[in-house]
Amino acid sequence: MAIIKPFRALRPPKDLVEKVSALPYDVMNVEEACAMAAGNPNSFLHISRPEIDLSPEIDPHDESVYLQGKVNLGEFIRNGIVAKDDHDCFYVYRQRMGSISQTGLVVCASVDDYQSGVIKKHEHTRADKEEDRVKHIDYLDANDEPVFYLSRSCAEAEGIIEGVTNGPPEYDFVAGDGVAHTAWIIADQTLIDRLIVLFAAIPKLYVADGHHRSAAAGRVRELRRDKNPAHTGFEEYNSFLTVVFPENQLNIMPYNRAVKDLNGQSAAEFITRMENSFEVLPSPAPVIPAERHQFGMYLDGRWYQLHARPAIVNENDTVGRLDVSILQNSLLAPLLGIINPRTDQRIHFVGGIRGTDELVKLVDSGEYAVAFALHPTSIAELIELADQDQIMPPKSTWFEPKLRSGLFVHQLS
Repeated sequence: MAIIKPFRALRPPKDLVEKVSALPYDVMNVEEACAMAAGNPNSFLHISRPEIDLSPEIDPHDESVYLQGKVNLGEFIRNGIVAKDDHDCFYVYRQRMGSISQTGLVVCASVDDYQSGVIKKHEHTRADKEEDRVKHIDYLDANDEPVFYLSRSCAEAEGIIEGVTNGPPEYDFVAGDGVAHTAWIIADQTLIDRLIVLFAAIPKLYVADGHHRSAAAGRVRELRRDKNPAHTGFEEYNSFLTVVFPENQLNIMPYNRAVKDLNGQSAAEFITRMENSFEVLPSPAPVIPAERHQFGMYLDGRWYQLHARPAIVNENDTVGRLDVSILQNSLLAPLLGIINPRTDQRIHFVGGIRGTDELVKLVDSGEYAVAFALHPTSIAELIELADQDQIMPPKSTWFEPKLRSGLFVHQLS
């Protein structure tokens, strides 16, 4: 059973929400965050990326950065940029990006569910990134950015949520990137209780995006529990901020790759070697793979279409048949020497929202030698793999649109 809990969100007033809201912390570098927050003291990036308020020479993982985030959140509260609701609520959050629309329920999920496996994951975490999130959350004393989860569809729960969206929204704005964000408050205790019961009948939730924040929530709970001799299990630190979307509403984009060099090979040698595993066809236009086991490659100013040869695809292997696995196991590792993509500094991962233009830009800059466009992993593949307790290769999925930060904060004390 999946446990969900209402909470009193710390959030901006209607007239400030557009100024406060920001893209999540991990889709930009420091320079981009500085540019996005320039001239906007109310940007939530001052909390999610507090290093923008410090000297550029300071390491983003220095203690002063976490302390600055705590100071900034305190100032936001004192100045009324965010304020806490009077009662525990659920919240409905809808995003619209072009023809894509997805509506989720903003809740607190259970640390116990994450640690027991009721919440299923599909990626390993990196120790350094997890430690960063632990410190960030602990210093803030809050989950400042929600984790992105998906669930199996539940018609009654979706009906309740749809009914709420027929009423007037609390927030309704279009961000600078063109994505529309709308939110409603569920304060009716009858609806809250019913949603809790309905989710309790859902056997599993699935991490879509936010493995590091989920793992960090568990570690923060352990820290707090160890320091609290009166721990009961009902403290706010036993849960963490989440938006849960039904599986039928989510949109996965590819997670593309770029590699800095050809591992000592010429372009011609590289192509010749890959022909053992892939059919390689020159393309006059950028290649956006239309089906599984098809890839685009940009090399030396030209696009190529790659098709995995049947001999390298085992459709009975849940992980091995993923396109990210095929590319890694049959090309990146044996031909380019990328043995561990989680730690190798020669590989760069590019979210699908940036399109093929970004791949061309990276290679044409001379910083990268080759780039690959992939077909997106499907929701069905993610769920099947997670249900088998399997782990995907790193950077297998890119969910879009991204959850906006600053709309809801969950305080731990």
